[in-house]
Amino acid sequence: MTPRIPPVELDAMDHETRSLLDSLTGLQGNRVDHLNVFTTLAQHPKLFKRWLVFANHVLVKSTLPARDRELAILRTGWRCAAPYEWGQHVVVGRRSGIDDEEIARIADGPGAAGWSQHDAAILRAVDELHDRNTIADATWDVLSQRYDAQQMMDLVFAIGQYHLVSFALNAFGVERDDGVTGVPFPDPA
Repeated sequence: MTPRIPPVELDAMDHETRSLLDSLTGLQGNRVDHLNVFTTLAQHPKLFKRWLVFANHVLVKSTLPARDRELAILRTGWRCAAPYEWGQHVVVGRRSGIDDEEIARIADGPGAAGWSQHDAAILRAVDELHDRNTIADATWDVLSQRYDAQQMMDLVFAIGQYHLVSFALNAFGVERDDGVTGVPFPDPA
């Protein structure tokens, strides 16, 4: 796939954008300044700078447990048929305690055998927001047994954030980074 909006070469960035990229670290301190998501969004430095504040909250400052956050992100990437998002978060999900069998089962959704009631509710929340733009009372009730109000808000915003990112990455044609594999989604065209 040829990117519709190609990544910016690091040496072609303005000083502020390059400094912003230099300051980024991924989960567990890994450098992220060469990831195609960031170098593509750096084509619009003002948008990138403002989006990054929100994205940083969702990914590293959220009140959600990392495993729960990654279940929601992976299901969102799956539902959005977003190969970049899926591939990147398979890697992050593994670091967050999701095993390969669970990663494979995410595609089968919340009704698949083997999910705890809570994990199924996370996946169901993604599906309900994706399909109906809200979370059903029954799903909300299960989640609220474990989550407080801030965690409920962080879950909804994480799902929304990764819909936005999946839409953007798919529309822009962002290519997977070197070494990132995963489920290849069919071309939506």
